[in-house]
Amino acid sequence: MKMKFFCLMAVLAVLMGVGVSCGNIGGDEGDNPYKKLNLTTKSEEYVKQGTGFAFEFIDRIQASEPGDFFISPLSMQFLLGMLLNGAQGETADEICQVLGYGAGEVAAVNDYCLSMLEQLPGLDKKTKLSIANAIFVNQAYSLLDSYKSTVGKSYKAEVANLDFSKNAASLKTINGWCDKQTNGMIPQVLDEVNPNMLAYLLNALYFKSEWKNKFSKSNTGSEPFAAGDGTKKKVPMMKKEGSFLYQDNDVFRVVSLPYGNGAFRMLVVLPQSGKNLADVSAALKAADWDQFLHSMVSCDVDLWLPKFETKYSKKLNEILSAMGMPSSFSPLADFKAMSPAALCLSFVKQDTAIKVDEEGTEAAAISTAGMMATAAAPGQHVVFHADQPFLYLITENSTGAILFAGKYAKVK
Repeated sequence: MKMKFFCLMAVLAVLMGVGVSCGNIGGDEGDNPYKKLNLTTKSEEYVKQGTGFAFEFIDRIQASEPGDFFISPLSMQFLLGMLLNGAQGETADEICQVLGYGAGEVAAVNDYCLSMLEQLPGLDKKTKLSIANAIFVNQAYSLLDSYKSTVGKSYKAEVANLDFSKNAASLKTINGWCDKQTNGMIPQVLDEVNPNMLAYLLNALYFKSEWKNKFSKSNTGSEPFAAGDGTKKKVPMMKKEGSFLYQDNDVFRVVSLPYGNGAFRMLVVLPQSGKNLADVSAALKAADWDQFLHSMVSCDVDLWLPKFETKYSKKLNEILSAMGMPSSFSPLADFKAMSPAALCLSFVKQDTAIKVDEEGTEAAAISTAGMMATAAAPGQHVVFHADQPFLYLITENSTGAILFAGKYAKVK
């Protein structure tokens, strides 16, 4: 569990704190006054539902990951939003269910995502926050004009055609986009480009901000940290005493560290004595998070916070399937609103990085989805010589259930 709660608190700070406010989290910053998001009633509902999605996402990562992790629920929401616009029927309903949105509310979801995309970057002059979306399409196929128009308008997505048969050139373009959008924090998300892929969809989220009240470097010192394996390890610990918003319950304690003008903040979530992060994760899912945050009060806090860096990468097929969208990863998927050639998702993954020091926080996330094509690209030359031992299966078509399986090796 080493530093895991600090990864959790950074996610909450960057991605969840933006939709709520407490009376005294902002401040008078002269030409950089505190700002709030200006959202419709429906979009405000989506913020709350997004919080539910985030805590479920965090809980499942927490349960599956023994070490440090760092994820971006907001980045995943943008990626799934783009996928939702290409989905139909049960596939679309499952994605809406996972996100906490009502079925058939795609237009409202798009309006919400556009509002977040346009407003978040301008809330604080001392915070650099950028959100970018892109779809790199196999030039052997095409996306529907209606889909390209929607993701271009609502997600400001860049759509580019690449020759996926030229692996090195395609990799350079896709990874180069990631490197640029994350200011070098995530220079690579793909090791190869699959020529049988229809498209790669990506969301990039980058955040860099100064603490409202910075830590003094002279106060940072080496202190013991109780690691998740029961050992104690020395870590560089930043120290500060001052007034911070604070609240607790029977399971966890929370302190708020504002950035810049207070539009963004880091929430440090620490288990109570006798509790662990699994207890915290479960409690966060069950809590009225908005009410909890509004009940925070100003206290004099003697704060210690590790100075750290974390990089993380996670394939999310199993987690998203378990959360309620298994059809998206099976041949039963329906993404025909994206392209007639769309089959199903090959993978969804997230790559992240964070750096926390006395000055502030720098964080980045890339969420990537690979959409498989229904068959080899039209006109693509395929060589398939079964001239060596091979396996074969007899399956039921609608479910993929395997009735028989065998190997042909011509060995007697």
